[in-house]
Amino acid sequence: MLDGRTASPSVSAVARAHGGAREYGPFEPGRMWERRSDAPLRNALTCDVEDYFQVSAFEPLVPKARWSEMECRIPRNIDRVLQLFDDAGVKGTFFTLGWVAERYPSLVRRIAAAGHEVASHGMRHERVFALRPEEFRDDAARAQALLEDAGGVAVRGYRAPSWSFDARTPWAYSILQEIGYEYSSSLYPVAHDHYGVPHAPTTPFYERSTGILEIPASTIRFAGKNWPAAGGGFFRLLPLKVSLWMVKRIQDAQATPMMFYFHPWEIDPNQPRMPGAGAKAKFRHYLNLEKMEPRLKVLLARFQWDRMDRVFTTTA
Repeated sequence: MLDGRTASPSVSAVARAHGGAREYGPFEPGRMWERRSDAPLRNALTCDVEDYFQVSAFEPLVPKARWSEMECRIPRNIDRVLQLFDDAGVKGTFFTLGWVAERYPSLVRRIAAAGHEVASHGMRHERVFALRPEEFRDDAARAQALLEDAGGVAVRGYRAPSWSFDARTPWAYSILQEIGYEYSSSLYPVAHDHYGVPHAPTTPFYERSTGILEIPASTIRFAGKNWPAAGGGFFRLLPLKVSLWMVKRIQDAQATPMMFYFHPWEIDPNQPRMPGAGAKAKFRHYLNLEKMEPRLKVLLARFQWDRMDRVFTTTA
């Protein structure tokens, strides 16, 4: 079991080390995570297993009650991702919706059988700050149970949909601990119109009261603020050279692994277009979809990658 309750600096000391923040809200860091001196510097490769119609930006257009009516492209896209990973000789972590495990249990079994980590992305892509604690408990517990039944493996990692841990979710870590999760990757320490906690720690830390390891999305510090460096839509928006430079800068300057994430729909330029989507949502969702797979191949070949649990925890 992960233990984050020893050798803990004060919250103010941690805050000073991360840009002078005075207030973390629910984020009470215990000790910061440190890479063992003898451990190779591998980065964490992650895939958020959700389909094109399940993203938060399209929620007003496709209510969850209509999900079963939509063309689901996850099986085809995940098989393609598995092949990409196999061709590159890498393993990764698949943060998977319980909704997917319930409908496509054989897909979860294929992920686990290929040696990848199966982790939880919640049940139905509910943003955590929009849930009551008891609703979050039910959502996270049901997703974990479905994923474990489908994959035949223990599920110890959790990622909040849309990076939705923030000052409104002070109860989330204790609930994850009760359920049996050991780590979370649910914070993005940036300012964004849909998510973000700009003054949260930018490197992994153990939440003080529970010992849950939180692994934030990777950022770089420039011009006095944190900038996204963890992939997702920014990997499609920015030139590939910039993304490669950010990975190298994180490794060289911080001597710590970076965490990269993407979605299976991002390698699917032929996915159905969403009628009624606004200009901003369409720009963010559809930009450079045709470039994503070739860029991923370069990224996977250029750096060392592994599962989240093997990069950051002691229990894998």
